[in-house]
Amino acid sequence: MFYIFLSICCSVTVSVLLKLAKRYQIDVYQAITWNYSAAIFLTWLFFRPQLISLQGTPVLVYLSLGILFPSLFIIIATSIKLTGIVRTDVAQRLSLFIPVLASFLIFGEKPNTIKIIGIAIGFVAIVCLIPWRQRSAVRRRSTNAWFYLVVILIGMGVIDVLLKSISKSNISFGTSLFIIFTVAFSVAFIGLIYMVFTKMMRFSWPHILIGWVLGAANFGNILFYIKGLNALADHPSTVFSTMDIGVIVAGSLVGLFIFREKLSRLNVGGIILAIIAVVIIYFPEIFNF
Repeated sequence: MFYIFLSICCSVTVSVLLKLAKRYQIDVYQAITWNYSAAIFLTWLFFRPQLISLQGTPVLVYLSLGILFPSLFIIIATSIKLTGIVRTDVAQRLSLFIPVLASFLIFGEKPNTIKIIGIAIGFVAIVCLIPWRQRSAVRRRSTNAWFYLVVILIGMGVIDVLLKSISKSNISFGTSLFIIFTVAFSVAFIGLIYMVFTKMMRFSWPHILIGWVLGAANFGNILFYIKGLNALADHPSTVFSTMDIGVIVAGSLVGLFIFREKLSRLNVGGIILAIIAVVIIYFPEIFNF
C-alpha cells in the first residue's frame, strides 16, 4: 500500500502545482508542454520501451490519447482555478463510471444492478459538487464552471477506455506510454510554437523547469500506481478503490485546510456520495444481500 500512498501524493501534488500557477504567474500551457518532455525521459528510463517491432500498433488510439492528454490537462488546470482542487479531484476520480459503462456497452460485461446504482450515486455526487452559489465577483468567472467538471469526468473516462483497449494489443504498456507522451508533447509543442510566433504568448525559460517538476509528479503518479497494482496483483479492486478514495480525501484536505476553499453543505454531501459510489463500484458484492 506504500506505493499507492506515493501515487496519491503525486496526484495531489499535480493539482497543488496547478493551483499555485496563477499565484506565481506560471504559464500553465508552457508548464504542461514541458511536463511531457520530462514524462518521455522518465518513461524511457523506467520502462525501457521497445520501438523495434511495432506490429499491430493502434495508431488512431495513440493519436487520440496524444491529443486528449494535453487538452484535458489544460481543462483540469482551468477547473482547479475556477472550482478548486476538491471538486476537480473528485470529478477526475468519478470518471471511473465511464469505463464501467463501457464494459457493459462495449466490452460485453453483464450489467450489474448494484454497479448501476453506484453510477447513479456518482452522477448525483457530481451535481452536488457543482458550485451553484458563488459570490458576485467569483460568479462572473464561474458561470460555466460546471462545464469543466463534466468535461473532466467524460474526458478522463474516455482516456481510461482507450488505455484499456491498448492493454489488449501485443505492445507493452511502457512502449505505449512512451509513444503517447511523445505524441502529446509534439501536439502541445506545435501549439506553443504557434502561440509564440503569433505573439499570443511570450516564451519563458523558467517554465521549462516548472514543467519538468510537474512532469515528474505526473509520471510518479503513474509509476507508483503500476507498482501498487503489481504488488497487489490479486487484489486490483483494492488498489483502484484505495487510489480513488485516497485522492478524494487527500485533495479535499489540501483544498480545505491549505487553500481555504469554500464548500457548501451540498458540496460536502457530494464528496461523501462520491466515496460511497467508489466503494459500490469496486466492491458490489458487499451490497448483495
